[in-house]
Amino acid sequence: MMSWKNLLALGQRAKADGGFAKLVDACHQLVSERGQANMYVLAAAVVRGWEALSQDRQEAFFAVLATEFAPDERVVKAAATAYLKEASPEALSHLSHVTESPRQELFRRINRTPKGTATLLSMRVALMGCMKNRKGLKAVDADFLHLLSSWFNPGFLRFEPVSWNSSAALLEKIIQHEAVHAIDSWTHLRRRLESDRRCYAFFHPQLPNEPLIFVEVALMNEIPGEIAPLIALRSEAVLVKLSKARKAPAPTTAIFYSISNCQPGLRGVSLGNFLIKRVAEHLAAEVESLKTYCTLSPVPGFMRWIEKVDPAKLSAKDGLAHATLTHWLAAHKLLLADHVNTMPANVKDCLLRLCTGFLVGQTHGQLADPVARFHLDNGARLEAVHVGADLSAKGLQQSASLMVNYLYDLGSVEARHQAFVNEEVVYANPLKKWVKA
Repeated sequence: MMSWKNLLALGQRAKADGGFAKLVDACHQLVSERGQANMYVLAAAVVRGWEALSQDRQEAFFAVLATEFAPDERVVKAAATAYLKEASPEALSHLSHVTESPRQELFRRINRTPKGTATLLSMRVALMGCMKNRKGLKAVDADFLHLLSSWFNPGFLRFEPVSWNSSAALLEKIIQHEAVHAIDSWTHLRRRLESDRRCYAFFHPQLPNEPLIFVEVALMNEIPGEIAPLIALRSEAVLVKLSKARKAPAPTTAIFYSISNCQPGLRGVSLGNFLIKRVAEHLAAEVESLKTYCTLSPVPGFMRWIEKVDPAKLSAKDGLAHATLTHWLAAHKLLLADHVNTMPANVKDCLLRLCTGFLVGQTHGQLADPVARFHLDNGARLEAVHVGADLSAKGLQQSASLMVNYLYDLGSVEARHQAFVNEEVVYANPLKKWVKA
């Protein structure tokens, strides 16, 4: 209750600003307006008002949404009482209607303007920043997520390959939004779009030139255990050798090595799982020689877990591995990249034991690795863990050089997804020796 009162006071104070008060009035009018013509005028006014807000006024705006555009508590209680008295379909329908907040209708009407979708995404980005200090705003975010999940349903999205012939504006966005393995130049981007590479993205009709999410794929003849060869430029010697070769062998393996979300306002909206499955189906039809679909993925949550896990709660073997690993990492932290390749066998074993145990045993916990949870929930199998696979600064800091293969067996995806829902992690037989009993 105190949180609600604080939000109410914040919104009321901000109304001393005439421009802010005008925006709030426009929002109220927009929700209550019945005429289509006036509705578009008011929605455009709301968009302009939002764009003019300072950061502190944005927080006050969300406070107004949380308080003045919430369901009427008295009406909800009356509808709930009526439903409990007579649980009829009509009473249930009425209860459902009155529990929906007016701000959802506000968002729907804003979305009807040409800039509406982009505006709502920018609103949600700002909201997520404000929520760090204002827990009472979670209900507003829940309404955003509810509507965005419907509007960005994969059935409404356009699936499209990205190539070197795509527009320069789109290619610039690919460089800008690559979140896993940075693209340093146009030359690096071109390498990732050559004939043995693929890139695919989802687009929304209201954001035609803005990729929502994209995935990069390498067509190979084996499952790789390190990232450098996949993202490195080809040397002149390699290019000459390839040009002289009669014909390269047909690829048998599609490696998903990077997936990047481009719209932070869509956090929590599931797109990546649909994109990977769509890409796999597309590649299966395009490249008949492909038999294996697998990832080479980072483990961004591993070192965070190492630092936070209580060694006393680990098994004897894992506790010893944790002590050995943390001691070695502390000794070589400043020059970790130089020492990974000379890492003692017992330290490598510690890494493999701890990481495999982490992925199998902690993926349903609070410190779960987000990449593991994404792929395992998507129906993939934990296939292999590799030491020294990513020697970039980011790879060393987050995962001590480890990378993971997740295998997508297209015929087993649904069964493995269901296993994950039942809190089971499916993993390949060779990993059994690293999984504690």
